Amino acid sequence: MSAPDPHVTAFAEIFGTPPAGFAVPVDWDAVEHWLGTRLPADYKAVASAYGPLDIGERLWLHVPCARPGWFDYGTWVQQNRRAAPGVLPFGETRTADTLYWDTTASSDPDRWPVVMHCQDDANAGRDPWRRFDGPLVATLARFVADGLRPVVARSAMLAELEGTAWTPPPRRPEPTPQQRAALDAGSGLAALTALVPPPAAPELGERSWDWLYERLGTRLPGEYVQLMETYGAGCWAGWLRVSDPLAEDEYALAPWAEWNAKAYAELRADHPEYHPLAVWPEPGGFLPFADSIDGDQLCWLTEGADPDAWPLIVVPRHADQGPPLPDGGLVDTLLEWLRGRLVTDGLPPLRHPHEDPLDHIGFEPFKEDPDEDGS
Repeated sequence: MSAPDPHVTAFAEIFGTPPAGFAVPVDWDAVEHWLGTRLPADYKAVASAYGPLDIGERLWLHVPCARPGWFDYGTWVQQNRRAAPGVLPFGETRTADTLYWDTTASSDPDRWPVVMHCQDDANAGRDPWRRFDGPLVATLARFVADGLRPVVARSAMLAELEGTAWTPPPRRPEPTPQQRAALDAGSGLAALTALVPPPAAPELGERSWDWLYERLGTRLPGEYVQLMETYGAGCWAGWLRVSDPLAEDEYALAPWAEWNAKAYAELRADHPEYHPLAVWPEPGGFLPFADSIDGDQLCWLTEGADPDAWPLIVVPRHADQGPPLPDGGLVDTLLEWLRGRLVTDGLPPLRHPHEDPLDHIGFEPFKEDPDEDGS
Protein backbone atom coordinates (compact mmCIF):
# COMPACT_ATOMS: atom_id res chain seq x y z
CA MET A 1 0.00 0.00 0.00
CA SER A 2 1.46 3.36 -1.04
CA ALA A 3 2.10 6.05 1.52
CA PRO A 4 -0.39 8.95 1.67
CA ASP A 5 0.58 11.91 -0.44
CA PRO A 6 2.03 14.56 1.90
CA HIS A 7 0.14 17.36 0.14
CA VAL A 8 -3.18 15.55 0.57
CA THR A 9 -2.29 14.85 4.20
CA ALA A 10 -1.54 18.55 4.84
CA PHE A 11 -4.80 19.57 3.14
CA ALA A 12 -6.80 16.93 5.04
CA GLU A 13 -5.41 18.13 8.37
CA ILE A 14 -7.16 21.44 7.71
CA PHE A 15 -10.26 20.47 5.71
CA GLY A 16 -10.88 16.79 6.48
CA THR A 17 -10.40 13.63 4.46
CA PRO A 18 -11.66 13.47 0.86
CA PRO A 19 -15.43 12.76 0.82
CA ALA A 20 -16.44 9.76 -1.24
CA GLY A 21 -17.43 10.56 -4.79
CA PHE A 22 -15.86 14.01 -4.95
CA ALA A 23 -12.90 13.15 -7.19
CA VAL A 24 -13.02 13.25 -10.98
CA PRO A 25 -10.55 11.48 -13.29
CA VAL A 26 -7.80 13.75 -14.63
CA ASP A 27 -5.17 12.92 -17.25
CA TRP A 28 -2.54 15.29 -15.88
CA ASP A 29 -0.05 14.59 -18.70
CA ALA A 30 -2.65 15.66 -21.27
CA VAL A 31 -3.66 18.72 -19.23
CA GLU A 32 -0.06 19.88 -18.79
CA HIS A 33 0.69 19.31 -22.47
CA TRP A 34 -2.30 21.48 -23.40
CA LEU A 35 -1.32 24.19 -20.91
CA GLY A 36 2.31 24.07 -22.06
CA THR A 37 3.60 23.82 -18.48
CA ARG A 38 3.79 21.50 -15.51
CA LEU A 39 1.49 22.26 -12.58
CA PRO A 40 2.30 22.40 -8.84
CA ALA A 41 2.38 19.01 -7.17
CA ASP A 42 0.20 20.09 -4.24
CA TYR A 43 -2.57 21.25 -6.59
CA LYS A 44 -2.51 18.03 -8.63
CA ALA A 45 -2.58 15.88 -5.51
CA VAL A 46 -5.45 17.78 -3.89
CA ALA A 47 -7.41 18.07 -7.15
CA SER A 48 -7.00 14.33 -7.82
CA ALA A 49 -8.17 13.40 -4.34
CA TYR A 50 -10.98 15.93 -3.83
CA GLY A 51 -12.16 17.11 -7.24
CA PRO A 52 -13.73 20.58 -7.70
CA LEU A 53 -14.36 22.13 -4.30
CA ASP A 54 -16.32 24.85 -2.55
CA ILE A 55 -13.87 25.78 0.23
CA GLY A 56 -15.18 27.53 3.32
CA GLU A 57 -18.31 28.61 1.42
CA ARG A 58 -16.19 31.45 0.03
CA LEU A 59 -13.98 30.21 -2.78
CA TRP A 60 -13.95 27.57 -5.48
CA LEU A 61 -11.02 25.37 -6.39
CA HIS A 62 -11.39 24.50 -10.06
CA VAL A 63 -9.95 21.33 -11.53
CA PRO A 64 -9.89 19.94 -15.09
CA CYS A 65 -13.52 18.88 -15.54
CA ALA A 66 -16.55 19.91 -17.53
CA ARG A 67 -20.30 20.18 -17.16
CA PRO A 68 -22.02 21.25 -20.40
CA GLY A 69 -23.73 24.59 -20.05
CA TRP A 70 -22.10 25.26 -16.68
CA PHE A 71 -18.35 24.98 -16.71
CA ASP A 72 -15.49 24.00 -18.99
CA TYR A 73 -12.02 24.06 -17.48
CA GLY A 74 -10.26 24.92 -20.73
CA THR A 75 -12.56 27.83 -21.57
CA TRP A 76 -12.29 29.17 -18.02
CA VAL A 77 -8.49 29.00 -18.04
CA GLN A 78 -8.21 30.69 -21.43
CA GLN A 79 -10.52 33.52 -20.41
CA ASN A 80 -8.81 34.22 -17.10
CA ARG A 81 -5.14 33.78 -17.93
CA ARG A 82 -5.42 36.91 -20.09
CA ALA A 83 -5.50 39.09 -16.96
CA ALA A 84 -1.74 39.66 -16.81
CA PRO A 85 1.47 38.22 -18.24
CA GLY A 86 2.45 34.89 -16.74
CA VAL A 87 -0.54 34.17 -14.52
CA LEU A 88 -2.36 30.83 -14.51
CA PRO A 89 -5.78 30.59 -12.79
CA PHE A 90 -6.87 27.81 -10.46
CA GLY A 91 -9.78 29.24 -8.45
CA GLU A 92 -12.14 32.10 -7.75
CA THR A 93 -14.15 33.59 -4.92
CA ARG A 94 -17.81 34.35 -4.53
CA THR A 95 -17.01 38.05 -4.85
CA ALA A 96 -15.60 37.64 -8.39
CA ASP A 97 -11.93 37.58 -7.33
CA THR A 98 -9.67 35.17 -9.22
CA LEU A 99 -6.86 33.08 -7.74
CA TYR A 100 -3.75 32.53 -9.83
CA TRP A 101 -0.22 31.25 -9.68
CA ASP A 102 2.48 33.70 -10.70
CA THR A 103 4.41 31.49 -13.13
CA THR A 104 7.05 34.17 -13.70
CA ALA A 105 8.39 33.78 -10.17
CA SER A 106 10.20 30.48 -10.73
CA SER A 107 10.89 27.78 -13.31
CA ASP A 108 9.75 25.29 -10.65
CA PRO A 109 5.92 25.10 -10.44
CA ASP A 110 6.15 24.02 -6.80
CA ARG A 111 7.62 27.44 -6.02
CA TRP A 112 4.96 29.47 -7.80
CA PRO A 113 3.35 31.90 -5.32
CA VAL A 114 -0.40 32.44 -5.19
CA VAL A 115 -1.70 35.84 -6.28
CA MET A 116 -5.27 37.12 -6.34
CA HIS A 117 -6.98 39.62 -8.61
CA CYS A 118 -9.54 41.51 -6.49
CA GLN A 119 -12.43 42.75 -8.57
CA ASP A 120 -13.65 45.34 -6.06
CA ASP A 121 -10.22 47.01 -6.05
CA ALA A 122 -10.14 46.98 -9.84
CA ASN A 123 -13.59 48.62 -9.98
CA ALA A 124 -12.44 51.29 -7.52
CA GLY A 125 -9.29 52.09 -9.52
CA ARG A 126 -6.93 50.57 -6.94
CA ASP A 127 -4.19 48.03 -7.53
CA PRO A 128 -6.21 44.80 -7.79
CA TRP A 129 -3.34 42.36 -7.20
CA ARG A 130 -2.55 40.75 -3.82
CA ARG A 131 0.42 38.44 -3.32
CA PHE A 132 0.56 35.65 -0.75
CA ASP A 133 4.13 34.46 -1.42
CA GLY A 134 3.34 30.79 -0.78
CA PRO A 135 2.03 27.76 -2.70
CA LEU A 136 -1.58 26.61 -2.75
CA VAL A 137 -1.95 24.56 0.45
CA ALA A 138 0.09 27.02 2.52
CA THR A 139 -2.02 29.91 1.22
CA LEU A 140 -5.26 28.11 2.05
CA ALA A 141 -3.91 27.49 5.57
CA ARG A 142 -3.30 31.23 5.85
CA PHE A 143 -6.87 31.92 4.70
CA VAL A 144 -8.17 29.63 7.46
CA ALA A 145 -6.01 31.42 10.01
CA ASP A 146 -7.57 34.68 8.79
CA GLY A 147 -11.12 33.40 9.24
CA LEU A 148 -11.98 31.08 6.31
CA ARG A 149 -14.12 28.18 7.57
CA PRO A 150 -12.15 24.89 7.37
CA VAL A 151 -14.88 22.98 5.52
CA VAL A 152 -15.19 21.72 1.96
CA ALA A 153 -18.07 20.64 -0.28
CA ARG A 154 -18.48 19.72 -3.90
CA SER A 155 -18.90 22.91 -5.96
CA ALA A 156 -22.65 23.44 -6.35
CA MET A 157 -22.45 24.29 -10.06
CA LEU A 158 -20.52 21.04 -10.58
CA ALA A 159 -22.60 18.88 -8.23
CA GLU A 160 -23.84 16.65 -11.08
CA LEU A 161 -20.47 15.92 -12.67
CA GLU A 162 -20.72 12.18 -11.95
CA GLY A 163 -17.04 11.72 -12.67
CA THR A 164 -17.03 13.69 -15.91
CA ALA A 165 -13.46 14.23 -17.07
CA TRP A 166 -12.24 17.11 -19.18
CA THR A 167 -10.57 16.25 -22.46
CA PRO A 168 -8.07 18.90 -23.58
CA PRO A 169 -8.67 20.16 -27.10
CA PRO A 170 -5.84 19.86 -29.62
CA ARG A 171 -3.14 22.43 -29.04
CA ARG A 172 -3.18 25.27 -31.50
CA PRO A 173 -0.47 24.78 -34.16
CA GLU A 174 2.50 27.10 -34.02
CA PRO A 175 1.96 30.12 -36.32
CA THR A 176 3.66 29.87 -39.68
CA PRO A 177 5.99 32.55 -41.10
CA GLN A 178 3.23 33.35 -43.60
CA GLN A 179 0.81 34.06 -40.75
CA ARG A 180 3.34 36.29 -39.01
CA ALA A 181 3.87 38.22 -42.22
CA ALA A 182 0.13 38.57 -42.91
CA LEU A 183 -0.38 39.94 -39.40
CA ASP A 184 1.47 43.08 -40.44
CA ALA A 185 1.14 43.45 -44.20
CA GLY A 186 -0.99 42.61 -47.20
CA SER A 187 -4.59 43.15 -48.17
CA GLY A 188 -7.54 41.36 -49.65
CA LEU A 189 -8.41 37.71 -49.61
CA ALA A 190 -4.82 36.61 -50.23
CA ALA A 191 -3.69 38.25 -46.97
CA LEU A 192 -6.70 36.95 -45.05
CA THR A 193 -6.19 33.34 -46.14
CA ALA A 194 -2.49 33.61 -45.27
CA LEU A 195 -3.39 34.91 -41.81
CA VAL A 196 -6.31 32.51 -41.21
CA PRO A 197 -6.26 29.31 -43.27
CA PRO A 198 -9.80 28.53 -44.48
CA PRO A 199 -11.61 25.23 -43.88
CA ALA A 200 -11.44 22.48 -46.48
CA ALA A 201 -15.21 22.42 -47.00
CA PRO A 202 -16.97 25.74 -46.33
CA GLU A 203 -20.53 25.44 -44.97
CA LEU A 204 -22.93 27.63 -46.94
CA GLY A 205 -26.32 25.94 -46.80
CA GLU A 206 -28.32 23.89 -49.25
CA ARG A 207 -29.80 26.63 -51.48
CA SER A 208 -28.24 28.75 -54.24
CA TRP A 209 -27.13 32.36 -54.49
CA ASP A 210 -29.91 33.04 -57.01
CA TRP A 211 -32.43 31.72 -54.47
CA LEU A 212 -31.04 34.11 -51.86
CA TYR A 213 -31.06 37.10 -54.19
CA GLU A 214 -34.65 36.42 -55.13
CA ARG A 215 -35.70 36.12 -51.50
CA LEU A 216 -33.90 39.29 -50.47
CA GLY A 217 -34.87 41.22 -53.58
CA THR A 218 -31.26 42.24 -54.17
CA ARG A 219 -27.86 40.89 -55.05
CA LEU A 220 -25.12 41.04 -52.41
CA PRO A 221 -21.58 42.39 -52.61
CA GLY A 222 -19.30 40.16 -54.66
CA GLU A 223 -16.60 40.37 -51.99
CA TYR A 224 -19.00 38.83 -49.48
CA VAL A 225 -19.84 35.98 -51.85
CA GLN A 226 -16.14 35.31 -52.38
CA LEU A 227 -15.46 35.41 -48.63
CA MET A 228 -18.29 32.98 -47.90
CA GLU A 229 -17.27 30.58 -50.65
CA THR A 230 -13.79 30.56 -49.11
CA TYR A 231 -14.67 30.24 -45.40
CA GLY A 232 -18.39 29.54 -45.17
CA ALA A 233 -20.41 30.10 -42.02
CA GLY A 234 -18.53 30.22 -38.74
CA CYS A 235 -17.12 32.35 -35.96
CA TRP A 236 -14.14 34.70 -36.32
CA ALA A 237 -11.85 35.03 -33.31
CA GLY A 238 -14.48 33.60 -30.99
CA TRP A 239 -16.51 36.81 -31.38
CA LEU A 240 -17.98 37.53 -34.81
CA ARG A 241 -20.43 34.96 -36.15
CA VAL A 242 -21.24 34.83 -39.86
CA SER A 243 -24.38 32.85 -40.55
CA ASP A 244 -25.16 30.45 -43.40
CA PRO A 245 -26.18 32.53 -46.40
CA LEU A 246 -27.90 29.72 -48.30
CA ALA A 247 -29.86 28.07 -45.50
CA GLU A 248 -33.43 28.56 -44.30
CA ASP A 249 -33.23 28.00 -40.53
CA GLU A 250 -34.06 30.91 -38.25
CA TYR A 251 -30.44 32.03 -37.88
CA ALA A 252 -29.55 31.91 -41.59
CA LEU A 253 -28.98 35.22 -43.37
CA ALA A 254 -32.40 35.79 -44.99
CA PRO A 255 -34.67 34.64 -42.13
CA TRP A 256 -32.55 36.55 -39.61
CA ALA A 257 -32.63 39.72 -41.72
CA GLU A 258 -36.41 39.46 -42.09
CA TRP A 259 -36.92 38.99 -38.36
CA ASN A 260 -34.46 41.76 -37.51
CA ALA A 261 -36.16 44.24 -39.87
CA LYS A 262 -39.43 43.83 -38.02
CA ALA A 263 -37.85 43.91 -34.55
CA TYR A 264 -35.74 47.00 -35.26
CA ALA A 265 -38.67 48.89 -36.78
CA GLU A 266 -40.72 48.24 -33.64
CA LEU A 267 -37.89 49.45 -31.41
CA ARG A 268 -37.41 52.54 -33.58
CA ALA A 269 -41.11 53.39 -33.29
CA ASP A 270 -40.81 53.41 -29.48
CA HIS A 271 -37.28 54.83 -29.10
CA PRO A 272 -36.15 56.59 -32.30
CA GLU A 273 -33.32 58.35 -30.45
CA TYR A 274 -31.61 54.97 -29.89
CA HIS A 275 -32.58 53.36 -33.20
CA PRO A 276 -32.06 56.04 -35.85
CA LEU A 277 -31.33 53.90 -38.92
CA ALA A 278 -33.49 52.83 -41.80
CA VAL A 279 -33.68 49.06 -41.91
CA TRP A 280 -33.77 46.79 -44.95
CA PRO A 281 -35.88 46.65 -47.11
CA GLU A 282 -36.41 50.37 -46.53
CA PRO A 283 -34.34 52.52 -48.93
CA GLY A 284 -30.76 52.67 -47.66
CA GLY A 285 -31.66 50.44 -44.74
CA PHE A 286 -29.10 48.29 -42.96
CA LEU A 287 -28.98 44.59 -43.81
CA PRO A 288 -27.26 42.40 -41.17
CA PHE A 289 -25.10 39.46 -42.22
CA ALA A 290 -23.04 38.78 -39.07
CA ASP A 291 -23.42 39.25 -35.33
CA SER A 292 -21.25 39.12 -32.25
CA ILE A 293 -21.65 36.74 -29.35
CA ASP A 294 -22.84 39.82 -27.42
CA GLY A 295 -25.61 40.73 -29.86
CA ASP A 296 -23.89 43.43 -31.95
CA GLN A 297 -24.55 43.26 -35.68
CA LEU A 298 -22.30 43.83 -38.68
CA CYS A 299 -24.36 45.11 -41.59
CA TRP A 300 -24.40 46.74 -44.99
CA LEU A 301 -26.11 50.07 -45.56
CA THR A 302 -28.00 49.26 -48.74
CA GLU A 303 -27.41 52.66 -50.31
CA GLY A 304 -27.61 52.78 -54.10
CA ALA A 305 -28.06 50.17 -56.80
CA ASP A 306 -24.52 48.76 -56.66
CA PRO A 307 -24.09 46.32 -53.75
CA ASP A 308 -20.31 46.46 -54.17
CA ALA A 309 -20.45 50.10 -53.10
CA TRP A 310 -22.50 49.52 -49.96
CA PRO A 311 -20.73 50.81 -46.81
CA LEU A 312 -20.42 48.67 -43.69
CA ILE A 313 -21.85 49.65 -40.33
CA VAL A 314 -21.97 48.12 -36.87
CA VAL A 315 -25.28 48.25 -35.00
CA PRO A 316 -24.03 47.95 -31.39
CA ARG A 317 -26.07 46.40 -28.64
CA HIS A 318 -24.63 48.34 -25.69
CA ALA A 319 -23.70 51.70 -27.21
CA ASP A 320 -25.22 54.55 -29.19
CA GLN A 321 -25.33 54.13 -32.93
CA GLY A 322 -22.13 55.22 -34.61
CA PRO A 323 -21.30 56.18 -38.21
CA PRO A 324 -20.45 53.76 -41.02
CA LEU A 325 -17.07 52.06 -40.82
CA PRO A 326 -14.15 53.51 -42.78
CA ASP A 327 -14.38 52.63 -46.45
CA GLY A 328 -12.20 49.63 -47.16
CA GLY A 329 -14.36 46.70 -48.14
CA LEU A 330 -15.46 43.73 -46.11
CA VAL A 331 -12.29 41.62 -46.30
CA ASP A 332 -9.91 44.44 -45.46
CA THR A 333 -12.21 45.58 -42.63
CA LEU A 334 -12.09 42.05 -41.23
CA LEU A 335 -8.31 42.03 -41.61
CA GLU A 336 -7.89 45.36 -39.82
CA TRP A 337 -10.05 44.17 -36.92
CA LEU A 338 -8.17 40.88 -36.60
CA ARG A 339 -4.86 42.78 -36.67
CA GLY A 340 -6.05 45.09 -33.88
CA ARG A 341 -6.07 48.25 -35.98
CA LEU A 342 -9.85 48.67 -36.08
CA VAL A 343 -11.64 49.00 -32.75
CA THR A 344 -15.22 50.19 -32.53
CA ASP A 345 -18.33 49.47 -30.50
CA GLY A 346 -19.31 45.91 -31.31
CA LEU A 347 -15.83 45.02 -32.64
CA PRO A 348 -13.66 45.22 -29.51
CA PRO A 349 -9.95 44.44 -29.20
CA LEU A 350 -9.26 40.73 -29.36
CA ARG A 351 -6.34 40.64 -26.95
CA HIS A 352 -4.49 42.38 -24.16
CA PRO A 353 -1.29 44.25 -25.09
CA HIS A 354 0.98 41.57 -23.60
CA GLU A 355 -0.55 38.72 -25.62
CA ASP A 356 0.44 37.24 -28.96
CA PRO A 357 -2.36 38.30 -31.33
CA LEU A 358 -2.14 34.99 -33.19
CA ASP A 359 -3.33 33.26 -30.04
CA HIS A 360 -6.73 34.86 -30.61
CA ILE A 361 -7.03 35.13 -34.38
CA GLY A 362 -8.81 32.24 -36.00
CA PHE A 363 -11.94 30.95 -37.69
CA GLU A 364 -14.12 28.13 -36.37
CA PRO A 365 -16.54 26.82 -38.99
CA PHE A 366 -20.06 26.00 -37.95
CA LYS A 367 -20.82 22.31 -38.06
CA GLU A 368 -24.00 20.88 -39.51
CA ASP A 369 -26.37 19.81 -36.74
CA PRO A 370 -26.36 16.00 -36.80
CA ASP A 371 -29.94 15.94 -35.53
CA GLU A 372 -31.14 17.54 -38.74
CA ASP A 373 -30.63 14.36 -40.75
CA GLY A 374 -31.67 12.07 -37.93
CA SER A 375 -28.21 10.64 -37.29
